[in-house]
Amino acid sequence: MDAFPAFFPLEGRRIVIAGTGEAAEAKARLFEGSPAQIVRLDGSQAFLVGAYGGALLAFITGDDLFIQAAAGAARAAGCLVNVVDRPELCDFNTPAVIDRGAVVAAVGTTGAAPMLASLLRNDLEARVPPGAGRVAVLLRKMQSEVRAAYPDLVARRAFLRSVLSGEAANAAMAGDMPRAEALLRAHIGRGDGPIGRLTFVAGRGPGDLLTLRASRALAEADVICADEDADPSVLALARRDAGRLTPDQCDPKSLAALVRAGRQVVRIITRAPEVSTLRALAAEDVIVEVMLAAPGT
Repeated sequence: MDAFPAFFPLEGRRIVIAGTGEAAEAKARLFEGSPAQIVRLDGSQAFLVGAYGGALLAFITGDDLFIQAAAGAARAAGCLVNVVDRPELCDFNTPAVIDRGAVVAAVGTTGAAPMLASLLRNDLEARVPPGAGRVAVLLRKMQSEVRAAYPDLVARRAFLRSVLSGEAANAAMAGDMPRAEALLRAHIGRGDGPIGRLTFVAGRGPGDLLTLRASRALAEADVICADEDADPSVLALARRDAGRLTPDQCDPKSLAALVRAGRQVVRIITRAPEVSTLRALAAEDVIVEVMLAAPGT
């Protein structure tokens, strides 16, 4: 990972755009509809440190002399600086953004290939429903109630997974927020416990041969146990904060205990699971789903 992606809350924050022209207007359009205060600077005003006071980010465009003076003033005020089309002068790069309100997705190339980022954004945009932001707003509003009902992080993740595929999320997607809130509160009231799952995923790779279902299992896993020769491109699809176990730690009894505790467990294998292992898991009442590469590959 050449750059770390981060999201800055914009409520109550100042964003400065120094310079004029289409590049400056394009940066301003990024923040249309946001709660940030946008400050526009031009000429010698952009060279004053005080003009950037309290600002979080500064976007600067212009000739070399303008950039040098404005960027120096912005950094002296404590701003993070983006110089348009000059990645070597930037503290951060502007990604290609998918804006769904409370849900924001971004694709960046550390300034190396903005057009590639834009093309990838177009591919991803079709996968992010327009109503996704309303689902995020619903979960943010109910966050304290969900945390109180599910103080354990793993149990809370399992609950939220069920919410995202349930009626409350569908109602929010459709824009019926009162119904969505009522459905989510009823779901919390039922106190459903987490349901564990064990999934075997083919690990020989490459990762792009996996089915979408297998990729989702990796992305949702609480615990990953991979054979030592598993392809790195398959491992890269797993959540980075998922727990990691060695194959020696993944005997049937240990896997069964994790599933009974409500964990989503993915066993990445490079050879077919042994029949004795499957029988032992069946004896522990663990249902196993085996996901291989996509058909025809």
